[in-house]
Amino acid sequence: MTAILAIFRKELSDYFTSLTAYMVICLFLMISGGMFWLEFFSASATELTMRGFFLQAPFFLAFFAPAISMGLLSEEQRSRTLELLMTMPVTDLDIVLGKFFAALTLLLLVIGATLPYAVSLSMMGDLDWGPIVGGYLGLGLLGCTYLSLGLMISSWTRDQVVSVLVAFFLCFALSVMGNLAEHAPPWLARVLNALSTSAHFQNIARGVIDTRDIIYYLSMTVVSLGAATVTLGRRRW
Repeated sequence: MTAILAIFRKELSDYFTSLTAYMVICLFLMISGGMFWLEFFSASATELTMRGFFLQAPFFLAFFAPAISMGLLSEEQRSRTLELLMTMPVTDLDIVLGKFFAALTLLLLVIGATLPYAVSLSMMGDLDWGPIVGGYLGLGLLGCTYLSLGLMISSWTRDQVVSVLVAFFLCFALSVMGNLAEHAPPWLARVLNALSTSAHFQNIARGVIDTRDIIYYLSMTVVSLGAATVTLGRRRW
């Protein structure tokens, strides 16, 4: 646990001593905030809701989460500091979890920075907090999945550009599977919906907490982190 905490602190410090954290936070808030307030002030807006924000936010996460995780292991490999790190009294799992929790902390700060949207709406009238709490829970779980996928791919390559592009493609593909299911045969539609991150997110964003959706996100996260740990283990040997 001490090793995980040490790696966590180092990675989180690296984020905020570079431009990465500030660029991610500013870009996410500018894009998501612009979409949210444009919809809110549009002529078609007839109720206090964050439904539009939660429809758009998963797509933004599919890009920003890989951007946060792209250099976690690929940069270590490129600069050859990973070998030095692996000679220290830490396990492969310590390295993976320390880096993952640092990236997750940054992503949760980004998501948490959008809470003033909900507070602003609540000041204007009665706001149904059920879907909003569910939406933020869903974004947190979705962020865990995307970050773990990005970390897994970062462990496969030394090139950060390759890492972020492959991770974005994978996250985006998982996101649009739910849309493809509408045009697929019934048996294939069930498979696509089961694999789709957006299909599981929509259930939670409606305020319906289904254990199957939570298990899906946690399973994807654990499998991806496990794959990254195995990749590090192969490099060690």
